[in-house]
Amino acid sequence: MLTIAAQDKRILVTHDRKTMPKEFGEFIVSRNSYGVIVIAQHLPVREAINGIIMIWEVSTAEEWLNQIMTLPL
Repeated sequence: MLTIAAQDKRILVTHDRKTMPKEFGEFIVSRNSYGVIVIAQHLPVREAINGIIMIWEVSTAEEWLNQIMTLPL
């Protein structure tokens, strides 16, 4: 999934809190990622959407290069 998201220059949004941080760390050693947002499964959909919208409004694509963040903040 990281490769596909990077090829499409997209931020990957996932619930995978267990393996994604490690996979992401390994991925960015040799390639660039346009970012990953890890959303807690228990987070209500409305809060997840609001968090993603807030990130979209206050950050630039360049700020997300090789970054990973967990929601809720």
